[in-house]
Amino acid sequence: MDWDKLRIFHAVADAGSLTHAGDTLRLSQSAVSRQIRALEESLNTILFHRHARGLILTEQGELLFDATKTMNKRIEAAAARIKDSEEEVFGELRVTTTTGIGTLWLAPRLRNLYEKYPELKIDLMMEERVLDLPMREADVAIRMKEPSQADLIRKRLMFVRVGLYATPEYLLQNGKPKTIDDMRDHRLICQNPRSPQVAAGLNLVQKLMTYKIGSTLTVNNYFGVLQAVSNHLGIGVLPNYVNNAFDGVIKVLHKVESVDVPVYLAYPEELRHSKRIEAFRDFVQSEIIKDRRKLQKKSM
Repeated sequence: MDWDKLRIFHAVADAGSLTHAGDTLRLSQSAVSRQIRALEESLNTILFHRHARGLILTEQGELLFDATKTMNKRIEAAAARIKDSEEEVFGELRVTTTTGIGTLWLAPRLRNLYEKYPELKIDLMMEERVLDLPMREADVAIRMKEPSQADLIRKRLMFVRVGLYATPEYLLQNGKPKTIDDMRDHRLICQNPRSPQVAAGLNLVQKLMTYKIGSTLTVNNYFGVLQAVSNHLGIGVLPNYVNNAFDGVIKVLHKVESVDVPVYLAYPEELRHSKRIEAFRDFVQSEIIKDRRKLQKKSM
């Protein structure tokens, strides 16, 4: 099959227009149209439905587009590997992580990375959906669960526990609970049990909900929980890394917490020698070491 024709087909399918694809490829509309017709003839099928508003892929076109998307991402991955093997630390690095880690732990620390590598361009994608690293939906991931995808290099970074936190101001005004039964006199702030979240955190929330709680506020991510806690609305279920990141909250009911949750860093095998990945990995590890030292000083 003609690779050049596939490249042109991919551009047309992605743009949904012969004209827009031609602009991207720097070809005339008629030249693009001829290549698409030739590809359809070679495959003996129709790839696009043509109408006044543009082009729509046929079922056969969808199958071919899925294949060219995979090819395109693999080529991008190979190009990134070749480029990274020779260049300094600059350019785009796409990082995926959960909303909680991204907003509460990673984003506040990125200044340290930029100070060392000012030409780095980070695309931080915070969502609970696990992106496909081998298919280059992202370059590197930080997740509170060991990645199950194949062809990934993974490293366990640390363990996290989910517990109960409040501000000193809130506790001064409302009293500090001594047992879990005392939570009936407080507002519980937590992620909604129906929201995507790590299993250990969900189990703790479900356990707390079995007790008589006077008032609740549920949010769909830890950032929202922390904002509510920081504004003295109640006692929140939060991961323990907030204790290092924010001095304004303290832990309550120390024995009420989740089991250890491992946090992993992962990236595709083909990016093993990427200088951007190496720089990001070293930065994350150095920040974790800083957290441990800070925690040790607090406990002394």
